[in-house]
Amino acid sequence: MTSAAEQRAPAGGPAAGSGQPAAVNGARRAVPPVPAVWPGTPTPLGARFRTGPDGVAGTNFALWAAGAEAVRVCLFDEGGRETQLPLTELTHEIWHGFVPGVMPGQRYGYRVDGRWDPWTGARWNPAKLLLDPYARAVDGEFASSGLSPQVYGHVRDWPDQSVADTVRDERDSAPYVPKGVVVHDDDDWSDDRRPKTPWADSVIYELHVRGFTRLHPGVPEELRGTYAGLAHPAAIDHLVRLGVTAVELLPVHQFAHEDHLLRRGLRNYWGYNSIGYFAPHAAYAASGTTGQQVGEFKRMVRALHAAGIEVILDVVYNHTAEAGELGPTLSLKGIDNRGYYRLQDDARRYADYTGCGNTLHVVRPQVLRLITDSLRYWVTEMGVDGFRFDLAAALARSMHDVDMLSPFLAVIAQDPVLRRVKLIAEPWDIGSGGYQVGAFPPLWTEWNDRYRNAVRDFWRHALPDVREMGYRLSGSSDLYAWGGRRPYASVNFVTAHDGFTLRDLVSYESKHNEANGEDNRDGTDDNRSWNCGAEGETDDEGVRALRRRQLRNLLTTLLLSTGVPMLVAGDELGRTQRGNNNAYCQDNEIGWLDWSLLEQPGWRALFDLTSRLIALRHRHPVLRRRAFFSGRAQTADGLRDLAWFTARGAEMTEGDWYAPAATLGMYLSGRDIPGRDERGAPVVDDSFLAVLHAGEGPTGFVLPGPPWAQRYEVVVDTSLEEQERAPGTVHRAGAEITVPARAVLLLRVV
Repeated sequence: MTSAAEQRAPAGGPAAGSGQPAAVNGARRAVPPVPAVWPGTPTPLGARFRTGPDGVAGTNFALWAAGAEAVRVCLFDEGGRETQLPLTELTHEIWHGFVPGVMPGQRYGYRVDGRWDPWTGARWNPAKLLLDPYARAVDGEFASSGLSPQVYGHVRDWPDQSVADTVRDERDSAPYVPKGVVVHDDDDWSDDRRPKTPWADSVIYELHVRGFTRLHPGVPEELRGTYAGLAHPAAIDHLVRLGVTAVELLPVHQFAHEDHLLRRGLRNYWGYNSIGYFAPHAAYAASGTTGQQVGEFKRMVRALHAAGIEVILDVVYNHTAEAGELGPTLSLKGIDNRGYYRLQDDARRYADYTGCGNTLHVVRPQVLRLITDSLRYWVTEMGVDGFRFDLAAALARSMHDVDMLSPFLAVIAQDPVLRRVKLIAEPWDIGSGGYQVGAFPPLWTEWNDRYRNAVRDFWRHALPDVREMGYRLSGSSDLYAWGGRRPYASVNFVTAHDGFTLRDLVSYESKHNEANGEDNRDGTDDNRSWNCGAEGETDDEGVRALRRRQLRNLLTTLLLSTGVPMLVAGDELGRTQRGNNNAYCQDNEIGWLDWSLLEQPGWRALFDLTSRLIALRHRHPVLRRRAFFSGRAQTADGLRDLAWFTARGAEMTEGDWYAPAATLGMYLSGRDIPGRDERGAPVVDDSFLAVLHAGEGPTGFVLPGPPWAQRYEVVVDTSLEEQERAPGTVHRAGAEITVPARAVLLLRVV
């Protein structure tokens, strides 16, 4: 009796490219002679076009596959015919060979043979064509109706599902999977000028390459939703007028769509399902997918740089699209499953700190090499300026626990390329001990979800006291004032791609994710939102006006806070996802920006306020400090760099911090800002008083007198739809002014 591991699906794998006749639909055809394979070199990894011995042009193939018994590189012609070439050279666990005559544009993959023993984590299956982890371009997509059973290394529909992953599927997957493409990189970036914006001066704008321009009327239709579309002057003009300094692109690494989405007629829109860490996602290219996408991406980066805008990539190195033991075999799983993934003590199962079925084993040198090689490639050859690491805590795990001395963080800290670019951690994963906000070492900034929660709760009047709000407004020193870290270690955000848009945050109290096809079970229930009295869209003009005011309050708070502000594309326009707080699979109007909002006066006014606040931030260094506030007197008259006031105009006491309050005054002194300018001169700026009032009715506020100020001029008043009416009003110190209900007043000391 055979064991499940020895059972096989019906044969039907590919014939090796031996030069012998092969059957195609019952007919015989002549296969061209197999090219020669020269020894080549084990480095660099991947497929590299170059000039070989005696000046012969060709491509060197190198693949790390430690436990494999045999490796074949498979070349595909325009008709999909396959030629298999064995790589017989093995150096330090790297299989390699140089194939003369293989030119850029050649499509290829690998077949890797070895033991099939899922109980020990061995899942080699030569019937499955595997994507090169170092492929620099990928051509082809999966069927839109769902993943074919042939792309699974095991028999997906085995009668006994409890052991299905242990039964090897012998059917050929090549017709059903994308292929790598040989790319010739000859760009030296000599004409590019990186903006190199200091962290403290940065304003980040998170956007989706496809969704940002898919409906943009100023972008030619054939370029919408592509890298070329984002590089178009009409798209860049919006970014420049808004004033952001960097775009943070949702994943652009080649990714795959999950089977359960394809079967429901949906697609993975966000892209957090990577399968190619060197390849720009082919579906975002307007120019072609056999290498042209690489050049198109580079031209996009150059265009953004020319406008003074940095490019930050949201990267997913914590897991891949191969999911768990019941997932497809697309690349790493078939190359060396045990070498690339974290496995449980029962090696048939995967350790999952990501919620996506698998976790890359970053402690292993080859996995660490894959990630750092990829990062350096995107910096040095693709021109990007930084990275936001999805579920970064998973990368910081040593054997099990999160470790801030882990190999990944140690390598990044000493790498001469990577330590100079912007590094942003999403400082959590779903595993035990995975929440690490404030714990990442110097060089790193972090998404600060405690900022998000505090600001949302303040403006829905749900904070028990104002201690948390004080810390978040002033740079989160309780989290980041250690180890030489600075206020810009905190990336402040109120919304992100994951969750409600800003407009939905003030329009819905419950998620409405029915369009995702998961019975509204997906997405968080902890939204900390307030719908202003009506759920969803309404014709009540009073509710609509209040919502617009709340949007102004949230944006103003974000852009006046110390730290690095991050906006989500479309929040400045009042974009809605109709209450969907998990639009990861909505590649449609739910996920795309609606540019017609700019033509509506109320939403145009919101854009104008946002751009005005960003410009104000750029002009005033007191709003983008490079050092934490001390709270101590900076001058002989007792003026401190930061002071807090109650509505009575008195400085807050210890008891005030622990008491419920709807009103908070924050004084920022610009007299003596720590640090010096580029010429060594002291940095001096205006001083400001920000008054935040979340109460449902107006309140009086006594303006602090000397030494704080003699007079105050109103700069921003969020109770006003049109801000042109706000500036210019001057109040004397000591006067009691009226702060409108649910409003922010920003006053400049004059």
